[in-house]
Amino acid sequence: MGRVIGFELNSQEPENAAEFYAKVFGWDVAAPNWDYWAVTTGDDKKLGINGGIAKGPHDYPFGTRIQIEVDSIDEAMAKTKHNGAIIVRDKMEFAEFYLAYMVDPTGLGFGLIQNK
Repeated sequence: MGRVIGFELNSQEPENAAEFYAKVFGWDVAAPNWDYWAVTTGDDKKLGINGGIAKGPHDYPFGTRIQIEVDSIDEAMAKTKHNGAIIVRDKMEFAEFYLAYMVDPTGLGFGLIQNK
């Protein structure tokens, strides 16, 4: 089962967005890494998820995407594509995980993450 493990807020002004959410909600915003600011939204002992604020890429300049953890990103990508999703960013490799972005048949964007 895929579980939502994070979110990504995309903005063309991520510095301003980070400042806004920190001031309004008290989120702890980390220093940027590759135009991505990791966000801790509260105490991990409470129900909720953390995420990040990013400089929105050309294929998703504004909006919110959830990130869904899967056991096999290749299998999940094939299954989503078979069921009508469009791959907008193919599998990317990072130090600790793989990440891909899709759009479902209704136009909602989401990310798939597989930890290494």
